[in-house]
Amino acid sequence: EAVPRAGVAVEAGDAVMCPPLLSQAGQVDVLERLDFVLRNISELRKEVEELRNSLQRLAAEIVGEVRCHLEETQRVTRWRRFPFPRERSDSTGSSSVYFTASSGTANTDDGESEGGYTTANAESDYDRESERESEEGEDEVSCETVRTARRDSLDLVNEDETHLTLDSLLEEGLVQLLQQADRLHDGDEQEKREGFQLLLNNKLAYADQKDFLWRLARAHSDMCEVSEDPDEKRSYASEGKEELEIALQKWDQSAECHLWYAVLCGQLSEHESIQKRIQTGYIFKEHIDKAIALKPEDPKSHYLLGRWCYQVSHLGWLEKKAASALFEAPPTATVQDALQNFLRVEELSPGFSKAGRVYIAKCYRDLGNNTAALLWMNLASELPVNTKEDAESERELEEMRSAWQE
Repeated sequence: EAVPRAGVAVEAGDAVMCPPLLSQAGQVDVLERLDFVLRNISELRKEVEELRNSLQRLAAEIVGEVRCHLEETQRVTRWRRFPFPRERSDSTGSSSVYFTASSGTANTDDGESEGGYTTANAESDYDRESERESEEGEDEVSCETVRTARRDSLDLVNEDETHLTLDSLLEEGLVQLLQQADRLHDGDEQEKREGFQLLLNNKLAYADQKDFLWRLARAHSDMCEVSEDPDEKRSYASEGKEELEIALQKWDQSAECHLWYAVLCGQLSEHESIQKRIQTGYIFKEHIDKAIALKPEDPKSHYLLGRWCYQVSHLGWLEKKAASALFEAPPTATVQDALQNFLRVEELSPGFSKAGRVYIAKCYRDLGNNTAALLWMNLASELPVNTKEDAESERELEEMRSAWQE
């Protein structure tokens, strides 16, 4: 039935009347069609609401899966078994400072540093590389899961809320990861290895986080300390140093980055020529000074600076000649400088290191104050032997006592 688009005006007295555009039957048909549209809109609204709820549930499931994956990765890594004997060791004594001598004697190019600490390590290069490749593959899967969750969250109705939830989850996971890494770093040799592996497993996810990167570099230092093979020690120190070179370009105001960069430089210098070790001594001092300037209350930085000063004050004739030939201003430091730094360590953290107290006793002995030297020898004896450095310090104490009795 054709519907006219315009009516014809007819006169009805003084008024102008227009005939209806639709017949009664047409009006009924339009009303029925409108009613049909309204019903469809109502049903569509319900479907949209159901879809909204489904997407929110999906977002929650994705977040839960990511959380479970991160927790499982950390749990599996924590209980990873390593075929190595347990032995107490920490990084306080692992920092090879300047010429890496702990007793002031000169090193030779072919000899092993007196200040270096070696432990058993039965892991071959092939096994280590194979394990690292496998773990990097796991990391790629883990990070792809996170990235997929991020992309999916962008399509959700509550986009901002979901994105913030996922970011908060990742941040919470990072905090837990760093806490676990710190605990493992303070543990024995096997726990240090576990901590190193834990950080490697999560490198792809957190490689852009400052607090993660300097801990990863610290873990490289730990591995350099516990490894026995010279090539492995050099490799760990070099890789950790490279990590921090990148980090320092972005976070030059990080005391921890400067501290561990200095430590790794010292460890790497153990495998270099005497000229290279002298050059490294300047780099070490520069970064330790920056670390102290940025974080003056850190006892470890003062302890390392104290060791550097003590070793420089006891440089042998060969080292002094080499330094004078290479630099217009060779490094200088006195026993008094070393003593001030070691006393500062005790002020900030009493009993921070058994070796630190032994160094104080040695400084007082060198300065001729035998009464103070004996006092600090006794104070050092009160601290337990928990690390390899503690064991070496204990042997030095016995030697000092024997010399005292003579």
